[in-house]
Amino acid sequence: MSVTAPGDRVGSVRFRRYAVPLPAPVSDAKVATGRQRPLTRIDVLTCEVTTTDGLGGLGFSYTTRAGTAAQYAHAAEIGERLLGQDPSDIGRVYDMLLWAGASVGRSGVATQALAAVDVALWDLKARRAGLPLAKLLGSYRDAVRTYNTSGGFLHAPVEEVKARAAESLASGIGGIKIKVGQPDMREDLRRLAAVREHLGEDVPLMVDANQQWDRHSALRFGRAVEEVGLVWIEEPLDAYDAEGHARLADALDTPIATGEMLSSVPDLIRLIDLRACDVLQPDVPRAGGITPYLKVAALADHAGLQVAPHFVMEIHVHLAAAHPRESWVEHIEWLSPLFDERLTIEDGRMRVPERPGLGLSVADEAAAWCLDAVEFRAPGG
Repeated sequence: MSVTAPGDRVGSVRFRRYAVPLPAPVSDAKVATGRQRPLTRIDVLTCEVTTTDGLGGLGFSYTTRAGTAAQYAHAAEIGERLLGQDPSDIGRVYDMLLWAGASVGRSGVATQALAAVDVALWDLKARRAGLPLAKLLGSYRDAVRTYNTSGGFLHAPVEEVKARAAESLASGIGGIKIKVGQPDMREDLRRLAAVREHLGEDVPLMVDANQQWDRHSALRFGRAVEEVGLVWIEEPLDAYDAEGHARLADALDTPIATGEMLSSVPDLIRLIDLRACDVLQPDVPRAGGITPYLKVAALADHAGLQVAPHFVMEIHVHLAAAHPRESWVEHIEWLSPLFDERLTIEDGRMRVPERPGLGLSVADEAAAWCLDAVEFRAPGG
């Protein structure tokens, strides 16, 4: 096991921006209601930190449809400040970079750019210790429950959704989530009933409305599906309507899940304080990194809420394994082509990789998707 020498410092930092194509365009309720176009790619910002002793860490952030160019620009503006820093001092380095960009605030693009750096530093620390990140943080389990989302989008006919759900279960995935929130709620209810009948009553099933309903519509849908036995109803309301989510969570027996779109710690804490959901869904890249995520997750646990992180399973499998209350990790394979490694899924669970750190390396094939790159090196590095 390698140990960082007292004088080891950040010797170089490299940022890259990628456009990772999806196999086919996907549509959720935001597309069905005309708010967005179908999603065709995931844009990713990576950060590679290397120390003067030759140790390395890899982190990444992402956006959908727009924003990664801004993340990359912000990272390129402040990234040089990492040179010469002690990479073990993650909290101090994070605050330093926050203050470097203080005039653009502590949410959104600014902290999402920092997320790539923060994840890279945590990856480096775990690699240095020779431990998977989950073990460094303190695991409660070596595998986490996982559900699939990518087969349940609204662009797919219900027969395709049913077939892909069955394929996911056969591959070892433990639960299924489908999209709802179409202009005609009756069509949502028909699709949901068909999927539930196809899967049977024992398969864990979630739905995701992607913020499409007003408070009255969400309540009507929630009451209509109480007997379906859903694990949760996700994002029934606008992501920033904390009070509305709190009323809905209080009115329904079916758990309410939300939080994935929020990009600041205070916004996530507001959901916790108001008990605006039963399942909090923070997203490490959107919330600003692992450092702020851990703060929010601890507060959610103190409040008795479940934490089911959104997307980026490559990061979240570690954090879910190190969280006291077991919940779910979302399986979406869209970022898999970016990396050489694959996660192991069996018996309804996603296994924590045994490789040090996140256990990831960027695939050579990803070079074809790289849009921008910049590197900073310490003098003599």
